[in-house]
Amino acid sequence: MRRIMGGLRGHEGESLQRYKMREKLVTIGDDYWIENEAGERAFYVDGKALRIRDTLIIKDVRGNELYKLKEKLLRIKDTMDIQDSDGKTAATIKKALITPLRDRFKVEVANGPEMDVQGNILDHEYEIKEGREKVAEVSKKWFRIRDTYGVEVSPGQDAALILAITAALDQMA
Repeated sequence: MRRIMGGLRGHEGESLQRYKMREKLVTIGDDYWIENEAGERAFYVDGKALRIRDTLIIKDVRGNELYKLKEKLLRIKDTMDIQDSDGKTAATIKKALITPLRDRFKVEVANGPEMDVQGNILDHEYEIKEGREKVAEVSKKWFRIRDTYGVEVSPGQDAALILAITAALDQMA
């Protein structure tokens, strides 16, 4: 799996990457820049309305397609696929059927470990973990702008994939 930002885990000098996301950025037909903590454009979200399906495309700053989010229709559980630029499924997000008090989602990553998402998705206060290791944290505490939340990605993670997962969760919530 390719790593977009950062490098391999434990790489010296790597630090957390923080990105600014807009709530409900997924208004279909909406295009949006995801910025890093310094306010620089990091990724581009292209919101397309295709047939009956909602599709979001995450691109790098040069316009190269990295991931595409497609909602699966007619499922018992809420499910969303994230495809890579080759059209292969990179990850599948599934909402847990029973959710006492907190939202729970499973992220099945192709060629990678399964991730768990726990917390309050609607309020944008949750963590994404691989086993016991925190992969990312989503919170409103880093940015004081209305309708905005932050995504902090741990070193060595594919930031574009984590942001695609976050955008998908925002749509599913």
